[in-house]
Amino acid sequence: MAESLPVGGFPAFLSSHKTLFIVLWISAFGSVFLWQRDIVGAGFSVFGKAGPGRSMSGSRPFEFNITDFGGVGDGVTDDTAAFERAISAISKLGKRGGGQLNVPPGKWLTAPFNLTSHMTLFLAEDAEILGIQDEKRWPLMPPLPSYGYGREHRGPRYGSLIHGQNLEDVVITGHNGSINGQGQSWWIKYRQKLLNHTRGPLVQIMWSNDIVISNITLRDSPFWTFHPYDCKNVTVRNVTILAPVFGAPNTDGIDPDSCEDVVIEDCYISVGDDAIAIKSGWDQYGIVYGRPSRNILIRNLIVRSMVSAGVSIGSEMSGGVSNVTVENVTVWSSRRAVRIKTAVGRGGYVRHITYRNLTFDDAQVGIVIKTDYNEHPDMDFDKNAFPILENISFTGIHGQGVRVPVRIHGSEEIPVRNVTFRDMNVGITYKKKHIFQCAFVQGRVIGTIFPAPCENLDIYDEEERPVKLSTAQNVTDIDYRV
Repeated sequence: MAESLPVGGFPAFLSSHKTLFIVLWISAFGSVFLWQRDIVGAGFSVFGKAGPGRSMSGSRPFEFNITDFGGVGDGVTDDTAAFERAISAISKLGKRGGGQLNVPPGKWLTAPFNLTSHMTLFLAEDAEILGIQDEKRWPLMPPLPSYGYGREHRGPRYGSLIHGQNLEDVVITGHNGSINGQGQSWWIKYRQKLLNHTRGPLVQIMWSNDIVISNITLRDSPFWTFHPYDCKNVTVRNVTILAPVFGAPNTDGIDPDSCEDVVIEDCYISVGDDAIAIKSGWDQYGIVYGRPSRNILIRNLIVRSMVSAGVSIGSEMSGGVSNVTVENVTVWSSRRAVRIKTAVGRGGYVRHITYRNLTFDDAQVGIVIKTDYNEHPDMDFDKNAFPILENISFTGIHGQGVRVPVRIHGSEEIPVRNVTFRDMNVGITYKKKHIFQCAFVQGRVIGTIFPAPCENLDIYDEEERPVKLSTAQNVTDIDYRV
């Protein structure tokens, strides 16, 4: 059955999320973002060119319902074949504008399936796609080329529940329907070392362009939740991503990996690892693959990570990461707020990173730059491949209940250069020494910040005139007991 009907417009952000999110947004943190609303629709113009903020298609000339292909949606019947038949039908419509697959209310149990180009997957309110828990139904795929033998195990890896490769113009959206990986069994087997292959993400799109995910909930992924890999023009907007904050290992929220021109905005993420982790390959494999992550805008988020960090860069960053803006983000009840992590052997670079208007609420450590994150795919990495960390700025950093506001742990081989702090006032819960920790870092503080910066940084007044220049860039003052 096909209909030439326009796709419905996206609902407003606040009306598309469930009660818990609305309460958190309004009562706890929402006011932080109100002033920013005038630029939410600006797309990627911050980087000086058109990008994923534009409307991707607006409508599809053909619409289908999953029930037209035999879908049942009772949470028990295997609907895999129905999804495959529907997507096969849409794949034949690319030259005619593509098609939309509507998933009505119900529980749609399925094994992994592949998307096609010029397709919209639309999840109605109370529609939930459920991943089959039997790992034998999840296909095995080759390791990612920029990761070498495998992320958790050598050899093949499990594919994602919803997968796509070499695609163009793909939209996953709806009226806040859900995609549920039912990852509990995966997490248990991982902890018990019963899996022989790397777990699969919930949604993974590879080598593709013009991808939009909006107005849905992603939850309980077996592994990373949304993993765009070597993609261009990716938008994630008005998405809720959930997993237990403990006991759900490696359930990162969004991991742009060797991606270019990415916007992530207006999302709520609470997961068992990094809420967002920007990556670009692992050690010698990422260096050879050579695809950086760049031109990434992250804004208007509320995130939580009790195990890792709200927004991370790395540690797999061997292809390089540059031109990243993180603004108007609240990190609450987290182990770390924002973090850059790397190590000897990574190579690559992290440069031109801007953090602006961040709020930390109950974070153990606020800002972390770590250069000894020694996890490697194998022992053949180049011990002379030193990453470059430079041109990183923090402006408008505020919060309360933070134990250590800043920990920048550079090293002689990997110094951190040209770091700038301006307009920072973070209420601390630990008032002994070492509250602002630095080693092998060079940079400056403009104006007055609280707490007082470490001696490694130059001090400038508000007009950026030098007040005191540091002679101690290599002073080590790191205390991981704090």
